[in-house]
Amino acid sequence: MPTPDSFTFTVGKLDAGMAILLGERAHLIEFPSILLPPGATTGSIVNISVTQNHGEEKRRDADFWQLQEDILKEFGVASPEPPKLELRNVTQTSVTLEWPPIQLATAKLRSLDIYRNGQRLAAIPSPHTNTSTKLSGLELNTEYSFQLILRTTAGTFPSNVLRVRTHTMTDTSGICVCFGNVQDPVLLENAKMALRDMKAKWSEKIQIDTTHFVCTTPAATPPGAQAAGNTGGTPGVEYQRALQLSIPVVQPHWILACHTERKMVPIAAYYLGAPTTPQLSSGFNRPQSMSQASLPHPPNSASSPKHASAANRASMPAPSRNAASSPPQQSDTGDSPSTVRFETPQEVDETAADEELQKQQRSPPPVGPSSSSPPPKSSMEAHRRSSSMKRDWKFPTATSPESGSPKSPEGESQKAKGHVAQESVISPSSIEVPPPPPVEKERSTSTVDDGEEDVGDTVEVPLN
Repeated sequence: MPTPDSFTFTVGKLDAGMAILLGERAHLIEFPSILLPPGATTGSIVNISVTQNHGEEKRRDADFWQLQEDILKEFGVASPEPPKLELRNVTQTSVTLEWPPIQLATAKLRSLDIYRNGQRLAAIPSPHTNTSTKLSGLELNTEYSFQLILRTTAGTFPSNVLRVRTHTMTDTSGICVCFGNVQDPVLLENAKMALRDMKAKWSEKIQIDTTHFVCTTPAATPPGAQAAGNTGGTPGVEYQRALQLSIPVVQPHWILACHTERKMVPIAAYYLGAPTTPQLSSGFNRPQSMSQASLPHPPNSASSPKHASAANRASMPAPSRNAASSPPQQSDTGDSPSTVRFETPQEVDETAADEELQKQQRSPPPVGPSSSSPPPKSSMEAHRRSSSMKRDWKFPTATSPESGSPKSPEGESQKAKGHVAQESVISPSSIEVPPPPPVEKERSTSTVDDGEEDVGDTVEVPLN
């Protein structure tokens, strides 16, 4: 029985997904076949009732507005705050800025940049935890403007503009020192009084605005070591950190000098260890190279083994000496084993060579082609000095083109005086090598007589 709020339809066509319903007034409705009653086929009559669910509509509306309220409270009430830039310290060439931790609310950070005079200077590293920065390399007594720009997913939030003027040389209030191990307690107290009078600051730990590290020794001071006078130990942690951060390490006298001069005093003369910096003494000898070690020694040390080995080097000229005319050196107090000069086998060879040279000078030179090269005698002496040839070995005179060259009187006088140091260097022109003996060809075992071979007697062989 149909109800007032239901409609009657006849199933006209039915397939797997859609059914065609025919109404009483010839209305055609496409109806999902899955919503038909079980067992409905083509020609079946069905009643469809449609009603409005007001309760469900109210619940849905309530859920929607609750979601809007949650979105408003989460993203519409709290928003990122602009950073508040503050001045921490200023010196003649640097400015230290700080700000409270950034408040991002529910937004995400994109960047935090520092601007100087309206131009982007750099990005702040680790902006979530870093709340300060130090800007160096500024001009003396110059005004600057600084500003932070916070960029987030919720928008851009600039900070206040901070205007700062760097100090002059007479303004010492920007000094901020960190005290290390100062052995003299009176000196330490005087330095603190001077800083207090200059309106400067000091601390026991290195901070971002620390300008100088003051100590008298890099060693750390354990409890009770200062009173006992113990200055040993490894360098302190703050001292090592000062070196890593390139913070100047000075003595307390620099603070007293700044307080006395009423201005910033150069720190070059007050570095730690500057007055007592060990310098290289004049007696410090570097290891000699091989070329320096081979130089000839003075004549007074000719008896030493080092001089004998140096004189035998073929690459260096032999020291000039005349064994026949220079007697052994003796001291005024008498002969002693340290002052007696003994002749070495090398000097005996040189003496015999000088005597033989004088004999040749007295005898007339043989006639031969003139040449500008020195006589072969000098080359023989060079060989004798270098101990590379025997004493009784001589060059053949028949094949020496230089043997007939006349000798100059000046050269003879120099050789007679013992100046033969320059001739000790062997040059290719002064070496005469005799021609090799003729090599006889090996005779063959078979003899050839007038171009005919010896074949023996002729034997007649009959043909028949």
